Amino acid sequence: MIKFLDLQKINLAHQQEIEESILRTFRSGWYLLGNELKKFESSLSNYHTVPHAIGVANGLDALRLIFRAYIELGVMQPGDEVIVPSNTYIASILAISDNGLVPVLCEPEITTYNIDLNKIKECITTKTKAILLVHLYGRTVFSEELKQLCNQHNLKIVEDNAQAIGASWKGIKTGALGDAAGFSFYPGKNLGALGDAGAVTCKDDQLASAVRAIANYGSNQKYVNIYQGLNSRLDEIQAAVLDVKLKYIDVENDVRRRIALRYINEIRNDKIILPQNPQDELEHVWHIFVIRTDNREDLMKHLLAHEIQSLIHYPIPPHKQQAYSSLNNLIFPISEKIHKEVLSLPISPVMTQAEVTCVIDTINKY
Repeated sequence: MIKFLDLQKINLAHQQEIEESILRTFRSGWYLLGNELKKFESSLSNYHTVPHAIGVANGLDALRLIFRAYIELGVMQPGDEVIVPSNTYIASILAISDNGLVPVLCEPEITTYNIDLNKIKECITTKTKAILLVHLYGRTVFSEELKQLCNQHNLKIVEDNAQAIGASWKGIKTGALGDAAGFSFYPGKNLGALGDAGAVTCKDDQLASAVRAIANYGSNQKYVNIYQGLNSRLDEIQAAVLDVKLKYIDVENDVRRRIALRYINEIRNDKIILPQNPQDELEHVWHIFVIRTDNREDLMKHLLAHEIQSLIHYPIPPHKQQAYSSLNNLIFPISEKIHKEVLSLPISPVMTQAEVTCVIDTINKY
């Protein structure tokens, strides 16, 4: 069986270093807010060339904390609007609505699956305070025109970088393009922990201080609470594991790029719509390799019959979820088409060339 993602094999590639880091942390007797977290935060901020990286409990909390911090700092208030792509994973939208902010959905581009930068302007109102850019599937979305538009309207750019660590735009890594960014280190991500984990990066000292305090019960001094905070802290063991794996992220992303290039060049089936290969090879880190087809369920069965796993990211758009019933009457035809047709093929740094060939041959025979 060619697994969609072999997490055991991915982590065993770093077995010795991971085991040493866990043992070191275990023996230290310090399991929260210690040296392992400081070390990983320093590594993450250096990697992205930003002054602040704050480890938090998970990717959703990373985004929640950014918006909550902006509210506490008076930059936003409940009822303000945040523009967000209509085809993102629901966590992006949960982070907005959880803070009493209003998600304003914007259609994606059919070719990149990222938010259509040309449609953002028409979504801006007097209540708009931010744009949540989701680098979906690991593909960067950014432009100078977007930056100018946000400056013109005094809008914050928040990056949902859950799927794109290591991607870049004109030499700047995602996670350092906007005002703040949220990361997920869910085990299946390109940089995955051994459980839930996340981080915030930003350039603003006040924002970083607020995020760090809110995530620690609203406190930056023990038993002194300046905010009604949360408990969202990255523990020492996960920080130690992530610091090991961060050293290899560029090498592993390059493996993903080579696999993706083979898929793009060698899959030849007129029933399949392949993703575009970015002009800048460093733009995309191929967290997920997504194709489109009118015969998704049939193709999945065909692949499984040949012992190849595939998944759907994501079957139901956010505006059609019961959780957002107030949005159910909205129509986003491009987003709905994407959600209806997408299928994700296996891709990971531990796939063999023989496995890649098998996937290609099986799809070509479909």
